[in-house]
Amino acid sequence: METINPNQSKKSALVNFAAFTIIVAGIMYAASFVTSLLMALFISIILSQPIFWLQKKKVPQGLAITIVFVLVTAIFFGFGEIIATSFSSFSKNEVKYQENLSEMGNSTLHFLESNGVQISTDKMTNLFEPSKIMSFTTGFLEQLGGFMGNSLTIFFLVLFLLLEMDSIPIKTKAIIKSNVESLAFLNVIGHNIRHYSSIKTVTSLMTGAFIWIGLTILGLDYAVIWALIAFLLNYIPNIGSIIAALPAVAFALVQLGFGGAIWTAVIFVAINMIIGNAVEPKMMGKGLGLSTFVVFLSLLFWGFVLGTVGMFLSVPLTMAIKIMLEQNENTKWMAIVLGSEAEAQAVLDAKNFKKNSS
Repeated sequence: METINPNQSKKSALVNFAAFTIIVAGIMYAASFVTSLLMALFISIILSQPIFWLQKKKVPQGLAITIVFVLVTAIFFGFGEIIATSFSSFSKNEVKYQENLSEMGNSTLHFLESNGVQISTDKMTNLFEPSKIMSFTTGFLEQLGGFMGNSLTIFFLVLFLLLEMDSIPIKTKAIIKSNVESLAFLNVIGHNIRHYSSIKTVTSLMTGAFIWIGLTILGLDYAVIWALIAFLLNYIPNIGSIIAALPAVAFALVQLGFGGAIWTAVIFVAINMIIGNAVEPKMMGKGLGLSTFVVFLSLLFWGFVLGTVGMFLSVPLTMAIKIMLEQNENTKWMAIVLGSEAEAQAVLDAKNFKKNSS
């Protein structure tokens, strides 16, 4: 019977940890290239869905890719024009917002002073200055646009990935022709990421659309901007919807007062709860296969390693790693740790069944 040397086991663990640290450091060092490649892969996966649908309708691959690219480009430039128009309109209406803020500030100061609370007028004004709220929003949108790095590089990476998509399975089988079954997990990774990204895109569009409708009915200016932010940040699990609500609520406070800010918060909370807790779980089916804690932890980890892109892609990256860990008996326990309680229970049931049947 082979004995395991404790010192050797500790040494192996240290080597594995050192290797992991070096890999993470390397990814962080090459973050600009890695993020561009990951964004290209993610966009390719999303765009592959309509392209495959067009191909099923007997549309040639080249024409299908061209149609999807033209539509995406038109949408991109359309949103850019809407954003530019909105910020131009804000410059014209800034005086009106400043007057609203002054009236609200004076009312609040009178109320506080009547209750014995003294606060500086300048501090109250600086706290909710409209230009600062919009400057924050502008910078935020610029960061969301800038995280894609070199957009021209990503454009060509996506284009060539889509053109090569049909040949990737053939090339992979040709490389490992002796053990094709071992490649099955790659198909699982691809399927899970496509499933997650396509459903997340649909639910994000629903979130943005309903928020736009709700804020338009409420009368909040630049509703399309707040809806666009909600759409984009819905890809970030757990905290994305909270971050998306902050600038909209702050601006509603300036434009519509305390009541408008409360109603804006209610719209965001209600829509995100309905879509996040009712619609999305039903569409996801079996779910992500990740525990809630791991989803949040992966958000922090990938955000630290890759910045904003890591936060957007934290779930697909963690799902891919979990599936790869499942392929090796020595790392299967890590996949169980990352997985949900239901998956862990399924493993226990399988072990008990095997024990009882033997």
